[in-house]
Amino acid sequence: MLLRICLIIAILGGGGVVAVNFVMVKKALETTVTQRDDEKKAKVAAQTELASTKTKLDTTTKNLANTTAKLTQTQGQLNTANGKVAELETQNKDLTTKFNDAASKRDQFQAELAKFEQLNVTPAEVIQLRADLKKITAALAGVNTENKVLLAKVEDLQRELDRLRPNSEIVVEPPGLRGSVVAVDPKYDFVVLNIGKDKGVLPDGIMMIARAGVLIGKVQIARVDNTQCIANILPAWRRGDVMEGDQVLD
Repeated sequence: MLLRICLIIAILGGGGVVAVNFVMVKKALETTVTQRDDEKKAKVAAQTELASTKTKLDTTTKNLANTTAKLTQTQGQLNTANGKVAELETQNKDLTTKFNDAASKRDQFQAELAKFEQLNVTPAEVIQLRADLKKITAALAGVNTENKVLLAKVEDLQRELDRLRPNSEIVVEPPGLRGSVVAVDPKYDFVVLNIGKDKGVLPDGIMMIARAGVLIGKVQIARVDNTQCIANILPAWRRGDVMEGDQVLD
């Protein structure tokens, strides 16, 4: 009997333990399910917030790109505006300079006009006087040129006259005069020399012809041009045939 009672008590005690364990397991299971649901809700909320944040980030990125593009466009417009301002400043300086020049010329003109008024001469009369003076100056220059030509002809005629006169004086060429033969006419015994009035050559002067330091003959100047002259070979002084390139000296 006592043994049965003990067994019954043991069975009842084991059942109680199982009941207690079931209750605890159920409670832990419910707690785990609750935590899982909470974690799932938190995950869904986090994913939702992440998607929202990503959307906001994309929108912010697009807005930033648009702002950057507008800023670049605005900077370009600012640079263009600065260029136009610089150009306008340059134009303003040029216009100011031109204005100052015009004002200076105006003042000069007014001063000149005042002088004309004092002389009782109008600007039109001054212009006419200047034109007349220009014509007179040109005419005077022409007369001077013609006088020089006539004077040269007179000198040439005087030398020719002196040459034709009996007992005329010997013409002496300028000291140190040098030249060379550039052409020879053996038929008429005359040569062309590369010296003329520019070197002071005088008609009727006597000059020697030499080659390699050896006297070939003498010539007498017959006609003188500006840069060359013609001379006749003197037969009495011929020592050989005169050739182009021979040296001529006084």
